[in-house]
Amino acid sequence: SVVLNIVSSISDGTNAIAGLVGLVYWLGTLIPSLAVAVRRLHDTGKSGWMLLLALIPLVGAIILIVFLASDSAKGSNKYGASPKYPG
Repeated sequence: SVVLNIVSSISDGTNAIAGLVGLVYWLGTLIPSLAVAVRRLHDTGKSGWMLLLALIPLVGAIILIVFLASDSAKGSNKYGASPKYPG
């Protein structure tokens, strides 16, 4: 992503290929990134729908970062056993 941004800024927006490659990269990483975030929220015992908090300007992103950075729930929850605290 950083390399694509550098190439795009060097080309001053005249190189459509750099923009297209950036778009393809973004589309290719969108679904895996959402899946990892949902799995992380499930580890903490929260619903994956909590990702929608990111749509709330500023405050939602801060709350979501706190949820994603919090420790896993001990034992199992409704989403299954914790990989960090088995049993």
